[in-house]
Amino acid sequence: MKNTLQQITDTTRKQEKAEKDNFNAEIQNPSTSNSRRNFLKKAALGGVAIGGMLKLSIEDTFAQTTSGVQRASNPSELKITDMRVAVIGNVGRTPIIRIDTNQGIYGLGEVRDGADERYALMLKSRLLGLNPCNVEMIFKIIRQFGYHGRQGGGVCAVEMALWDLCGKAYGVPAWQLLGGRYRSKIRLYADTPGARDPKVFAETMKRRVDEQGFTWLKMDLGIHVVANIPDALVNTKFWDGATGQYDLREYSGYGNTLHPFTQVQITEKGLEGLTDYVEQVRSAVGYEMPLCADHFGHFDINNSIRLGKAMDKYRLAWLEDMVPWFYTDQNKQVSDALETPIATGEDIYCLRGGFKPLLDARAVDIIQPDLGTSGGLLETKRIGDYAEECGVAMAMHMAGSPVCFMANVHCAAATQNFLALEHHSVDVPWWGNLVKMTGTQPMITKGFANVPIDAPGLGIELNEEEMKKHLNPKAKGYFEPTPEWDEKRSHDRLWS
Repeated sequence: MKNTLQQITDTTRKQEKAEKDNFNAEIQNPSTSNSRRNFLKKAALGGVAIGGMLKLSIEDTFAQTTSGVQRASNPSELKITDMRVAVIGNVGRTPIIRIDTNQGIYGLGEVRDGADERYALMLKSRLLGLNPCNVEMIFKIIRQFGYHGRQGGGVCAVEMALWDLCGKAYGVPAWQLLGGRYRSKIRLYADTPGARDPKVFAETMKRRVDEQGFTWLKMDLGIHVVANIPDALVNTKFWDGATGQYDLREYSGYGNTLHPFTQVQITEKGLEGLTDYVEQVRSAVGYEMPLCADHFGHFDINNSIRLGKAMDKYRLAWLEDMVPWFYTDQNKQVSDALETPIATGEDIYCLRGGFKPLLDARAVDIIQPDLGTSGGLLETKRIGDYAEECGVAMAMHMAGSPVCFMANVHCAAATQNFLALEHHSVDVPWWGNLVKMTGTQPMITKGFANVPIDAPGLGIELNEEEMKKHLNPKAKGYFEPTPEWDEKRSHDRLWS
């Protein structure tokens, strides 16, 4: 028996030496990137060889295992010390938060596009002094301060930053903390704002495929496409042409009026115009390509079904947000009436408060959470897992910066029923330069996002030089101190 152990020890020691030599050779190689070099050094220090343990005493083995440990990054002693923000001009405005700790490591998160950074800053006083690695506990503390739409942005930004911090503290990617990954590449769908000329739009969509490598496309297919065709629409002039879907300044205006209450209708002539538009796009990209659509406008369930039936023959991947998400019965009516799948979810906060009723009623064919609203990485994975049990697939809506994008990548990697993730800023030349990847892979390769394998947390660092070029001029500077948010002044418990 002892001879067998000795043979194992000798063999293992030879294997270790060969592995160590390979590590050192790659570390010394001038072509090795700094991030890869740091990863290799940590990996070399992270384990104890079986040969060493068989040869050394307990005391020496313990000394060997701890000799390379940086005592200033002890996860159990990690504490949140600060939260700061920088607002960039991405999709209007996008606040990036940074949560700092007593050990010098920080986490990055993002308040959803178009939202107010104060949704996150108001949470600062509830976080100070807590260990960021207790992600679920902290989420339960702050969950009550989120809501549907952009109001969920603060809670989600904090949750993203916590996973980034936790991954950095333990030296593993965020997807590993969610239970592991199903895939190493994340399929992207390219959001493409529509042009009124279908030929021009079809050419743009074809470029997405031929030059940019996308294998899934999305288009805007709203009543704006036929707004200039005489007699294509009914009752739009009352709503100033019904083109201000996102003009939210007037409470009783078109943008703030729920779909059933506008009495805007599409005529047969309007349906013909929309059909011709999709025909030309379909002809350009072919039928192998999944093609989905959104931004239809504010009209009722009857017109939703009429439009959907006209689109059935084009086998679209989904029709998105035909009616408001909280009308569960109406979503089910539309889904039951159409062959084309319907999707909704980008404005829904959390599983139980929003997604569960839709899934329990089988009211949608595809759920489409926006991780910047739905509750962050873990809650979105739970939403996907519950949908999987219900036989429903999950696509992911995303219109933010690379910070939120990479949070989505980790969540998508860890969720089995995932279909595709939105890339909203395909044509913004500086978008990808806002961050630096800390692993060896680029962020995106030909229509697919790469899941970080050799980088901790979200796998990114901010590119400060590029970030400062695109700061929102109306917002406070670049991660300035925020002491005014340090003091907690309320009793937050929801029960007596």
